[in-house]
Amino acid sequence: MSSGRGAGLLDVDTSQPLVLTLGARATPDEVARLCAVLREAPPTDVVCEIGALGHADLAVVDALARLRLVAVRLGHRLTFRGARAELRLLLELVGLAGLA
Repeated sequence: MSSGRGAGLLDVDTSQPLVLTLGARATPDEVARLCAVLREAPPTDVVCEIGALGHADLAVVDALARLRLVAVRLGHRLTFRGARAELRLLLELVGLAGLA
């Protein structure tokens, strides 16, 4: 997990999107850390890089849905970037085609 901004988010430049990155596995700890970054940032555009995610499964779907839910509740505009075809198909299958 990484974010495109430093730890001191109080002076965030909201003219640029906040960039978050999910690693190969979307573990609960990693999702919790990303949600914490979202909670610290003022409402802004957020891009979450998901191209490194490995095998698409329901755990990944759950992680993306949780991130989206937290972002929306906090007033962020979250988009996912880099979804592989396998993940896009799985999201479509579970009714979340617009997620990535």
